[in-house]
Amino acid sequence: MSDAQRIVIVGASLAGATAAETLRAEGFSGEVVLIGAESELPYERPPLSKAVLLGKDQPVSAQLHDQQWYDDQSIELRLGTTVTALDPAAKTVTTDDGASTSYDELLIATGSRVRRLDVPGGDLPGIHYLRTAAESQALTDAYAAKPRVVVVGAGWIGLESASAARERGCEVTVIEPQSTALASVLGEQVGGLFADLHRQHGVTFLFNTGVEGFEGTDKVTGVRTSTGELIPAELVVVGVGVQPNTELASEAGLEVAPADQGAGIVTGPDLRTSAEGVFAAGDVVRWDHPLLGHSVRVEHWSNAKDSGAAAAKAMLGQDVAHDAIPFFFTDQYDLGMEYAGDVPRGTSYQVVLRGDPASGAYLAFWVDDDHHVLAGLHVNTWGAIDGIQDLIRSGRAVDPAKLADASVDLSEV
Repeated sequence: MSDAQRIVIVGASLAGATAAETLRAEGFSGEVVLIGAESELPYERPPLSKAVLLGKDQPVSAQLHDQQWYDDQSIELRLGTTVTALDPAAKTVTTDDGASTSYDELLIATGSRVRRLDVPGGDLPGIHYLRTAAESQALTDAYAAKPRVVVVGAGWIGLESASAARERGCEVTVIEPQSTALASVLGEQVGGLFADLHRQHGVTFLFNTGVEGFEGTDKVTGVRTSTGELIPAELVVVGVGVQPNTELASEAGLEVAPADQGAGIVTGPDLRTSAEGVFAAGDVVRWDHPLLGHSVRVEHWSNAKDSGAAAAKAMLGQDVAHDAIPFFFTDQYDLGMEYAGDVPRGTSYQVVLRGDPASGAYLAFWVDDDHHVLAGLHVNTWGAIDGIQDLIRSGRAVDPAKLADASVDLSEV
């Protein structure tokens, strides 16, 4: 057990709150201070682009715990407070109210922020981004009027936003500079299957197309594309990715990977940064993955939970190697999908399909040149994700023909 008397967590995110919860669960009796820039109690983000957008839940449903829980656990919450500086030598953090707080150990869980489009008209009312609870509620309310919607970006957030808009009766056009949906994540073959799903539900796609600007005076009325078209819109959702909030760490002298190397605060498998007594978790960390054999940064829900718990245990002196397989899930229309694994950019691979995508239930695998499974997903094939993760974790070479054969159990491929 660590001899720390006060642990400060910067970022009242899922990762930060999970770390605080784990500290108490593991028996830490010292002070736990959880500092967050948002005013809401810590919450999970997946519901914001799923059930909340569909109008089925309120953002409060995504909260991890109520205020009483934090009080009972003696976790000091400082919400609506931004950490402006970190001094690893003095072991202090400074907040925007001018206060300085000392720590024995520190966790940076500052998460990420949306990338914004810097084009003419980009600040017009009616242009929405989706990251926070407040942004989710604003978009949910706006969908109720059934406006014509243009979604910029055919990534996960863009497609989930498009799905919710269609289910709520909106006309939807998606603009994407790549050749198909999710091309950089899933590749053209599987990404194309997701695009087909949306077309079947009435979504119009403009691929190989960028955005030059937004039209309107008091509010957005249209989107000007790189091909010269003007797409009418009463509402725009921009989903062009996120960037990790590494500035605090960088300014304090911690090692941070450059953008062309995937960004993120650099740590080992134990999530220790280059500064003594400072750890990192969640979207912001790029760690040496002991199983995959390379560094990764993962922006999804499961990593926030897993890395938050792992960092807490490491801060308590436990022997930690954060080796969880990256995992992601999505719900779009009647599609439920779970994905596990990691395919490094530039990796040569083949895609192996198991099952018929036209049936609405299938598996897809990304297999390298040596027939190792790098990643896999299932669509509406519940119970398959464990077998997918087992294949990745085993590191064994597989027979692609058997992998494609649904009559052969995954444990036997």
